[in-house]
Amino acid sequence: MTTETATAGTPTETGPALLEISGVSRTVTARNRRRTLLKDVNQSFEAGRMYAIVGPSGSGKTTLLSLASGLDAPTTGTIRFQGRDISEMGLGRYRNRHAATVFQSLNLITYMTAVQNITSAMEITGVKSRPGARKRRAVELLELLGVEPTEHHRRTLQLSGGQQQRVAIARALACEVDVLFADEPTGALDHETAESIVEVFRKLAHEDGKCVILVTHSREVAAACDEVLQLKRGRLVPA
Repeated sequence: MTTETATAGTPTETGPALLEISGVSRTVTARNRRRTLLKDVNQSFEAGRMYAIVGPSGSGKTTLLSLASGLDAPTTGTIRFQGRDISEMGLGRYRNRHAATVFQSLNLITYMTAVQNITSAMEITGVKSRPGARKRRAVELLELLGVEPTEHHRRTLQLSGGQQQRVAIARALACEVDVLFADEPTGALDHETAESIVEVFRKLAHEDGKCVILVTHSREVAAACDEVLQLKRGRLVPA
């Protein structure tokens, strides 16, 4: 990415933390051995900012994303959204109303078309619009992300890996949430498309006031974020 892309846009004025991770640890047991993936992680995330989480493979980046997005629960510690413990709020309620994730494995419904994947997610998460409006929004997002109109109504199983990744990103963007998580969102994309995707994330943060949290191995993607954090020996520290 160019320097111009990395510095474009101005973050919205920030206030109290939208998402707070306090004393979070995650320990798993495999083959009768306990392994600590995260140790006493403490971090606040604000609306209107884009964050990158970096670190080597196996350092716990995806685990942290799963906890912060409500897909899993920490062994110890709390995660609060707008001051409320998400476990008390209900992880399903938190995910449906406040958080969306672009998964590294994409998790698309392969027998559905690109448009159907997006509109079904909007319906499940309670986006208040009529079916026709949901479909128009899905098409708008697909076009924004460079998915050709001829691909909109093909089953996602028939699309290329790069096109599937665009559909997954569009699906997350369609859900009207406060926090957007993405695990290696540009991994299967060419350089030009990756730049455009990162710019979409930046606009969501800086213009729409969303909190965007990306896990990435890309230095260029990290450089485009407002803050870069590194997972090192299970702890989250400034990069």
